[in-house]
Amino acid sequence: MGSVIKKRRKKMRKHKKRKLLKRARHKRKR
Repeated sequence: MGSVIKKRRKKMRKHKKRKLLKRARHKRKR
């Protein structure tokens, strides 16, 4: 079970990075 949680955490980190990149793009346009 521990390995499954680690895999999920890695996916969550990637998702958070994508949200930060999208926010940065909007700020650049403005």
